[in-house]
Amino acid sequence: MPGALEHLTVLDLTSHLSGPYCAMLLADHGAEVIKIEPPDGDSARNMPPFVNGESAPFMTWNRNKRSVVLDLKQQADKDVLLTLIDRADILIENYRPGVLDRLGFGWDVLHARNPRLILASISGFGQTGPYSARGGFDLITQAMSGLMSTNGPADGDPFRLPIAISDVSAGMFLAFGVLAAVEARHRTGLGQKVETSLMESAMSLSVYESAHYFATGTRPPRIGQAHRGSSPYQCFATADGHITIGASQQKFFVQVCRMVGLPDLPDDPRFASIAERVANNDALVALLTEPLRLRPSAHWLAELEAAGVPAGPVLHYDEVFTNEHVLARDMVVRTDHPVTGPFHTMGVTVKLSDTPGSVRLPAPRLGEHTAEVKAKG
Repeated sequence: MPGALEHLTVLDLTSHLSGPYCAMLLADHGAEVIKIEPPDGDSARNMPPFVNGESAPFMTWNRNKRSVVLDLKQQADKDVLLTLIDRADILIENYRPGVLDRLGFGWDVLHARNPRLILASISGFGQTGPYSARGGFDLITQAMSGLMSTNGPADGDPFRLPIAISDVSAGMFLAFGVLAAVEARHRTGLGQKVETSLMESAMSLSVYESAHYFATGTRPPRIGQAHRGSSPYQCFATADGHITIGASQQKFFVQVCRMVGLPDLPDDPRFASIAERVANNDALVALLTEPLRLRPSAHWLAELEAAGVPAGPVLHYDEVFTNEHVLARDMVVRTDHPVTGPFHTMGVTVKLSDTPGSVRLPAPRLGEHTAEVKAKG
């Protein structure tokens, strides 16, 4: 069945993660994505681990694309790109601000050439502002967005999230912006510039922390794994592992207290409301920790599920990708790569009932489709 975006042609001039991730999201839902790479390829092709010499990370977020090698320092290859721009709907780039202009593909040139073209840009800090010329990596923008200041143990060092949250969120936000511009084009007939940054995307995830600051004028404290607005709402050790308990509502809290043998705990003034429990979270967690350690995870998870309390195990990735629910939701898919052979990757996150997304193609080899795309024009 055709994807929802099969009518769109996307030129992906991006490298590494944020831009390619945005283009992958569009490709998964049917867009024709032509990945334009320099002669030495996207830098992500050099990222370990490797399968038969092919980068597994690169293959993960460059599926459903075709690769064309163009040297944009050469006029002949610039002319090829201009020909592709004539029929494209979207051009995605994540150069530093100003680089696209210096290459001869600034907005004025693109808009004059193809008024319907949407130019989508990701940078470290945005196309304007005092920091616009700075390079920005995920690590840097996690630190400068505030994310690191609130991540980690309350009395320890700030932690970088081990996932590339600035990169991935920027890719997702840009994909949203692109589709908003496509919808606007239905009314105006014209493309427009769409941009976001790693910094702003990371900041936008701080919904609780920004609310704390704007309400109180004070720095949100680092609280470890506790929640700013709910309690108990975190991970607990059991006799043989760890589980998470999300007793965010009063009825759930009462059930948990009964379950662990502390039925009078909800009557304690320190824990009488969500606000009181959040304020006294350390004391509450200390009371719940000891009884939860006495029995294995399976026991508590069965009890919590029977009581309707949201809870779950802490799974390692080998458990995640073999989990029956994950498999039933098609979140593990197989591709057949000409070099690696079978390669598994994650499935399509957003499910559409009538025009579902799909993983149709493995990540391309460098320049695999250059001749084909040039011939098509």
